Amino acid sequence: MTTYVHGYSSREARRLADQADVLAGLLHAGTAYPDGSRVLEAGCGVGAQTTHLAARSPGARIVSVDHSEESLALARARVHAPGVEWQRADLYELPFAGASFDHVFVCFVLEHLKEPAGVLAELRRVLRPGGSITVIEGDHGSAFFHPDSPHARAAVDCLVRLQAAGGGDGLIGRRLGPLLAGAGFEEVAVEPRTVWADAARPALAEGFTRETFTAAIEGVREEALAAGFATPDDFDRGVADLHRTAAGDGAFHYVFFKASARAGAEAGAGAGR
Repeated sequence: MTTYVHGYSSREARRLADQADVLAGLLHAGTAYPDGSRVLEAGCGVGAQTTHLAARSPGARIVSVDHSEESLALARARVHAPGVEWQRADLYELPFAGASFDHVFVCFVLEHLKEPAGVLAELRRVLRPGGSITVIEGDHGSAFFHPDSPHARAAVDCLVRLQAAGGGDGLIGRRLGPLLAGAGFEEVAVEPRTVWADAARPALAEGFTRETFTAAIEGVREEALAAGFATPDDFDRGVADLHRTAAGDGAFHYVFFKASARAGAEAGAGAGR
């Protein structure tokens, strides 16, 4: 596991909730689990995605796990959904027997991991043969905007570089297919889920461009400056230019990648945890 570059502040918890809410229709469309099915949400954080996961599959039994007890405490306090069980767990060594789950859901987790392939292999172990996995990740390299700004692009790159320095990958969205195939999953399919925010979509311009994406860049200011990735003036200019893309004739583009796959006949091997 890497250090979570965004930190665990109340501001970050709000950003995650805002992000989940504004993107719920885009990211969760097509994901629903049958009544009685057992679902593992791997890396639930503060439960921002759990709310939407449970709402779309009210009859499923969801086990939401995270390595941070602090995040789990926030999740328990904010999410009140029947059928959700919270548990602290290491994604590299899950405390479940092989073939324990019918489905696995992973959202905005792999980008923060030093060894995402190892975690995917472990998730495959706890899936029953034929069980499904859904993985959603962003790709900061997909961000482009109007008005264009080299300062804004450099500020975004600060986040990518910080994640890389900590062992993560802010460009992981483009790698989901190879990662899942390499972990032994079958029937791998990846599709883009594109955000386009402009004056015709004011809710996205505010909720995504300003309150989700730009807020994430703003949140790593001190770390970026301490690492020597930018000067204060240049970073602040970049953030101001990102805010500009959410106003007036501004426009912002970003792509999330949603991957699905199935565990083959060999899933569930190594069942004794």
